[in-house]
This record gives sequence, structure tokens and C-alpha cells, in this order.
Amino acid sequence: MNYMRKVGKTLHWMFFTAFLICKLPSTIHSQTISQENPPESATVKAEKLDNATLENVIQYAIKHQPLIQQSIIDQRITENTIKSKLADWYPQINFNYNLQHNFLVQTSVIGGNPVKLGVDNTSAAQFSLTQNIFNRDALLANRSQNDVRLQASQNITNNKIAVAANVSKAFYAVLATRQQISVSEGDITRLERSLKDATNQYKAGATDKIDFKRVTITLNNTMATKKSNEELLKARVQNLKSLMGYPDSEELKIVYDTLQMDREIEVDTMQQVDFRTRIEYQQLVTLKRLREADLKYNKWSYLPNVAINGAYNLNYLNNTFSDLYTKNYPNSFAALTLSLPIFQGGKRKANINNAEWQLKRLEWDVNNLKLNVSSEYQQALATYKSNLAVYSSQKENMELAKEVYDLVQLQYRSGIKTYLEVITSETDLRTARINYYNALYLVLSSKVDVQKALGQLNY
Repeated sequence: MNYMRKVGKTLHWMFFTAFLICKLPSTIHSQTISQENPPESATVKAEKLDNATLENVIQYAIKHQPLIQQSIIDQRITENTIKSKLADWYPQINFNYNLQHNFLVQTSVIGGNPVKLGVDNTSAAQFSLTQNIFNRDALLANRSQNDVRLQASQNITNNKIAVAANVSKAFYAVLATRQQISVSEGDITRLERSLKDATNQYKAGATDKIDFKRVTITLNNTMATKKSNEELLKARVQNLKSLMGYPDSEELKIVYDTLQMDREIEVDTMQQVDFRTRIEYQQLVTLKRLREADLKYNKWSYLPNVAINGAYNLNYLNNTFSDLYTKNYPNSFAALTLSLPIFQGGKRKANINNAEWQLKRLEWDVNNLKLNVSSEYQQALATYKSNLAVYSSQKENMELAKEVYDLVQLQYRSGIKTYLEVITSETDLRTARINYYNALYLVLSSKVDVQKALGQLNY
């Protein structure tokens, strides 16, 4: 009975001590509990998109793009790594078991007489407990856990912005090609009608064969352009699917409103760029805090590691194997361990200097980002203004070309204009329409670059 009481008191003291010390990093426990919400599943089943508007296409890409899914997995890995590091603050309880048979028991000479020390059979079981009081690795994990989580989240945001920008440009490229095909189809319809009229007039002797040959040449060129654009469209649709993470076997039905896009081309060109709104700057700020934590970590290397240790051992000794576990010779202990490397050949000082230089280098990364953001914005803004000017002129040219074509067509039927002038006006109209749609989608694409440079793309 006394033996059991001693065992109970020893174990009770060990676990009570561990409980008290665990209260030291109480913030760790509360912060860990608050992070129990798991990230979005990285395994997303590919699905069909029926209403492929620009916004729906972007949201689909954010959900299915492999790069973003990989960053979500990285976030989950980061979360589990943090939990693994924080686990060092909690009591570490272990159990060890040993069974040993001695063929030759060790002999020692005591007082001139040889004496065997030990027995033939030994067995031991040990319950041990270790509780960190000060450990710089665990302390670093505790103090930097929020910044590490933020870094993983910012990486996801950065990837979403990049995917959204690339998908938007690819979307506009598909629309531009589709509009060129649509223009060619309208031109082919008119040219086929014109060819029929020119052929009938030639057969009736009203004109020579020059007119219907000219329209035949124009029709052939238009059909070749349409075929070329159809092949280009396949490649651009495939590129858009790839950026979206969209299955190759499914059809992607693009939905768009040209009038709505025409109303959305405007952007305030008087805005001033603020590099602090860029996700890249926010990532550098987070990285700076992590670098500062790393510097403190290396400075803590001059402090000792302190831990409480305890163990309860069950020892069984007997020369007869069958009677080995009939009697136990237990022992237990508790200890305070302090570990301090005194000299490491200048390693700690070198690590501190290295961490300081890493922090200084990061300041230059911030300065470099400021310069790059300013340059990127000016370049994006200049491209946007240039494309906007081209768009405005092409829009006016298309309206003028339509008026000219209608007037020449009417005058030709009245016998005032030659068919060559009809062909010329037809070509001018087709060129003006293609240039207009190309300019529209170019200015929308350059608007995306301006918004990205301003840090206004947020997903």
C-alpha cells in the first residue's frame, strides 16, 4: 500500500508540474484553437460552366486553377507545421521498455574478491516527462505563427490576382477573334450577294467580267481570313481553358455584351499609384516581420534552454527468467535541466550578422518595389491612353466607313459609282470594323494592367 502511494504521489507531482508550466504559453493554446478552420479543399471536381461571363470565368479560374489550388495546399501544410512547432510547449510524455538477458554477468573486484554485479535477467519500463520552460525554437514558433499564416494567405491572394489578370486578357483575346469571325461572316454574306448580282449583270451584258472577278477575289480573301481566325480562335479558347483549369472535353460558351464593355472602358487616369496597396508590398511587410523574428531568434542563442524532466522507472531483476516479474525495484526522479553552449567557434555571432544583413537586404527589396510599381503604372497608363485614343478614332472610322459604304452602294445601284468604288468602300468598312473591335479589347486589356498596377484587383 505504501509503495502504491509513493508511485501515485510521484506521478501526481510530475503531471501537476507540467500542468502549471503549460499555463505559461496560454496564448499559444487560445491562438491555436482560433485557427482550427481548415482551408478550402484542394481537390475540386472539374465542372461545366454554362454562363461564361468574364466574372464567372474569373471565379471559375480561382476555384479550379492548379496554381491557386497548390497555394491552398501550401497554406494547409503551413498550418500543420505551425501546430507541430507549437506542440513543443506541451509536456512530452514517453514510454520505454527494455528486456535483457546477460550471458556473462559483469564481475568487479571489491576488497580483493571478485564479485558479480548484476543478475542474469533484467527488464525495465520507464515513463518519462519533459516540459520546456524556455526553448527558443518553440518561442519563435509562438511569436511568428500569425505572420507565417498571413504569408501563406497573401501568397494565395497574389496568385489569385495574377490568374484574374491573365484570364481577363485571354477572355478579351477570344472575344476579339470571335468578333473578327463575325465581321467576316457578315462580309461573306454581302460579298456572295454582290457576286451574284455582278454575275447576273455580266451575263446580261451590262458589265464586263472585271467586276465579278474583283468581287470573287475579295470573297476568297475574306473566306481565307475567316478560316485563319477560326483556327486562331481554337488556340485562344484552349489557352483560356488552360488558365481557367477548365476541362478540354467541355465546351466553353462565352457570354458577353459589347455595349456593356464599351461603357466599362473608362478609368480615372488622374489616380496616383500607392505602392502600399500592392499585394507585393504587403508580402514584403510580412516578410520583414519574419526576418525581425529570425534576428531575435539568433540573439536568443546566448540564452540557455531550460526544461523540467521527470521519470518513473520499473526495474525487474532476477536470475530466473520465469520469476523475472515477480518483484519490482522502482525508482523515480525529477530534474531541472539547463543547457547553454559556451563556445561554438563564432557560429552564433555569424548567424546574428547574417540575419541583420537579410533584414537590410529586404529594405532594398522594398525600395526596388517602389521603383518598379511606379514604372509599371506609368507604362500601363501610357499603353491604356494610347489604346483609348486608337479606340476612339477607330470607333469614328467605323461609323464613317458605314456611311460611305451605304452611300456608295446606293450610288452604284443608281449608276453613278463604279463597282471598284463599291469594293473599296466594302474593304474600308471591313477593316474599320475589325480595327474597332481589336481596339476595344486592347483598351480593356490595358485597363486590367492599370488596375493591377494600382492594386485595385482584389480577389
